[in-house]
Amino acid sequence: MRKVQVAVLGATGMIGQRFVQLLEGHPYFEIGGLYASERSEGKTLGEVLRVKGVRFQDETLAMRIEALEPKAIARRCRLAFSGLPTEVAKDAEAALADAGVAVFSNAASHRMRADVPLLIPEVNPDHLELARSQATFPQGGFIVTNANCSTTGLAVPLKAVHAAFGLRACYVSTYQAVSGAGYPGVPSLDILGNVVPFIRNEEEKMEEEIHKMLGTYKGGRVEPAAFDMVASCARVPVLDGHLESVVLRLGREAAAAEVVEALETFRPEPQALGLPTAPLRPIIVRGEEDRPQPIADALAGEPERARGMAVSVGRVRERKGYIKLWVLSHNTLRGGAGGSVLNAELAKAKGLL
Repeated sequence: MRKVQVAVLGATGMIGQRFVQLLEGHPYFEIGGLYASERSEGKTLGEVLRVKGVRFQDETLAMRIEALEPKAIARRCRLAFSGLPTEVAKDAEAALADAGVAVFSNAASHRMRADVPLLIPEVNPDHLELARSQATFPQGGFIVTNANCSTTGLAVPLKAVHAAFGLRACYVSTYQAVSGAGYPGVPSLDILGNVVPFIRNEEEKMEEEIHKMLGTYKGGRVEPAAFDMVASCARVPVLDGHLESVVLRLGREAAAAEVVEALETFRPEPQALGLPTAPLRPIIVRGEEDRPQPIADALAGEPERARGMAVSVGRVRERKGYIKLWVLSHNTLRGGAGGSVLNAELAKAKGLL
């Protein structure tokens, strides 16, 4: 099978380089070019490497960064994975779609557009159909986005719970890793031995995006979900892995054991399709009293290609009519590049490419 040629946008950043990591040896996709701003043009990937603890192939490290020029990218690549900063992504991604490129974006610029899927394949695969309504779709161009990294980890278990019991309210407090701030991230003197109880726009994104993702696709549009959602977000001195304390008011009463069963038996469409980056178990419920933990569970998921793509849940308990639990997900894999790669795999399986 001939592989689809893809561009990686923002290849000098953390998410861009996670894209490169996931695309090495991918069964569907092959890197056709690495792109970033003009100041990085001509440098090799090895010269601008940011991701730690990953062994890249020598030929990948020798690839040179090119300036982002939509028409030139369209001549070479059918698809683009975007790790661009939000302020750059809006116009660049729209230009690529206009040029006939399918864009799978990690940026926030187009997430809340009515015709753009805000997609997590385990949560709302039917929303992918929104892409067909985009004006650029007949020429092959469209935009699909993944959610904010903190919202993604929460949305997967919420989908399982919502489907089984309904949902009236979700209250979440997040403890977010420094890698979520990009590279070089938060200054060390601000974060070491400290907790920063503010991440700009994060709470607003969580409270808005979750309703679109858990909404109902009908008649070519998404009707947002109607439950209450309240978020509080903090940055903590952890490298990778967003930990979240979640309190739920269900649509109907359920014991903690029933909620655990719903989480453990959740087998959505990507797993049924056998998509390469889909973890065999999208939700892993930990029975230990002190799990999940970022250092132990951020890279949960199998097979090897899906490491970091499973969401870990623990301490599921019932108290005074509420269900309480902890959720952990890898923010630059499940909540970042891996989410976009999985979105593209679903699009391929559904014939959009």
